[in-house]
Amino acid sequence: MQVYRQLRLLHNQVVAVATTGLAEVAEGTITVVAEVAAEAVITVALTTVAHVLQEPSSTQTTYEKRETIYGLSFFILLHLQERDQHHFLLTIHRAMKKLFLLLCAGLIAAISFAQPLAQVSPEKAGMDPSRLSNVDAIVNNSIEKGEIPGAVLAVVRGDKIVYLKSYGNKSVYPKVEKMDVNTIFDMASVSKSVGTAISVMQLVEQGKIRLTDNVAMYIPGFNGYENPENGRKTDIRVIDLLTHSSGLPPYAPAAQLVEKYGSPSPEGLLEYISTCKRDFAPTEKFQYSCLNFITLQHIVQNISGISLAEYARKNIFDVLGMKHTSYNPPKEHYPMIAPTEKQADGSVILGKVHDPLARLLNDGNSGNAGVFSNANDLAVLAAALMNGGEYNGKRILGSLTVEAMTRVPAGLEHIGRSLGWDNYSSYASNNGNLFHPVKTYGHTGYTGTSFVVDPVSKTAVILLANRVHPEDKHSVVRLRALVANAVAGAVICK
Repeated sequence: MQVYRQLRLLHNQVVAVATTGLAEVAEGTITVVAEVAAEAVITVALTTVAHVLQEPSSTQTTYEKRETIYGLSFFILLHLQERDQHHFLLTIHRAMKKLFLLLCAGLIAAISFAQPLAQVSPEKAGMDPSRLSNVDAIVNNSIEKGEIPGAVLAVVRGDKIVYLKSYGNKSVYPKVEKMDVNTIFDMASVSKSVGTAISVMQLVEQGKIRLTDNVAMYIPGFNGYENPENGRKTDIRVIDLLTHSSGLPPYAPAAQLVEKYGSPSPEGLLEYISTCKRDFAPTEKFQYSCLNFITLQHIVQNISGISLAEYARKNIFDVLGMKHTSYNPPKEHYPMIAPTEKQADGSVILGKVHDPLARLLNDGNSGNAGVFSNANDLAVLAAALMNGGEYNGKRILGSLTVEAMTRVPAGLEHIGRSLGWDNYSSYASNNGNLFHPVKTYGHTGYTGTSFVVDPVSKTAVILLANRVHPEDKHSVVRLRALVANAVAGAVICK
């Protein structure tokens, strides 16, 4: 019955023009059905095998995948018994021609990329399931109050997912669509950590940049701070950008810059950042600024010779097998993406970054925002960070680099930020009250996303909500803290 449920499900997806990466193949399958029924049966079966190979392990266990693949093989053999061998070989040849590229892609992905995290019960991971289930009431209460339309929560311990659940809807306008654990979210400012900061730290490891280097070394014409009282100048360093202690203003006037430079205009935005008034001397205090990370974006690009989006894809996302993580996601991912804010013309932003500077000036390739991802992919990243930068034999950072990156630098304790992460600044409410007060690190995103890692208990909390849909009028600050506390309270064994 498992086999036939798989086939029936795939058939329904084909007829509805499936909203997965198999859409093009599905259209081909419809044509085949009209031509040769026997070929269609085998095509559908093989497509299902490819689909099963590429499905995240959280939605189907290894046993279930094996059962499905074995069952489909048996299904094809039955077809062989019913028809002469010559006809069968011609039929399978036609089907395989249509699916060759897809199957190769699926097999290569299965063999070459790191696999999604395995899921285990809370008990096996040292957590109390009854305590952990408190998160359900917390998230559902937020949905009932209208703070968010829905959410996805992933809890990771070490290299295992212990809780993965979706709540509510991913869309309520223009139509209602249920949330799914594989829903892709606009990560907003979480991009600063998972994309920009990790890219910068890789360049530090490679000896191409120092944290104490002046930004002007990599961006000619980038101004430092000038004391208005005595005219003394202080250079802004790479580390000042990473810790939000540079003195750059929090944001830039997107509409004015579009009017002046046009859209998109990464060069115009960088010119503004390079010359705008600095609010204070570097390291004097903490001031969260998107401009810090747009500047870092250009440092990465100037050193690597490629865009930040391409650099992060090649050196972070592809390495860890984060196949649903990208800047400017491809069109085939759109059906899986949670839309964000409703626009004046009645449309919603879908597949484009919500942040105005990232969308209008940087065309989605931006250091402050722009990454799209889902809970499964972020769980893999969390596991890698908790394992010293490596997961499943794939390494993105050295272990000492991870320690340095997630530790508040000496002399900057008053800032409370590490290198691209938030440890205990005024923005770190998503860390909750129970995880380690100094070593826990994470980041939040304006759209409602949150990523938290406690390296002491080796626990990560990934809460992806869509608070700006359909309107930007609610806060999830309290929700994030409540969820983090409920997860921490369920840890009974380190």
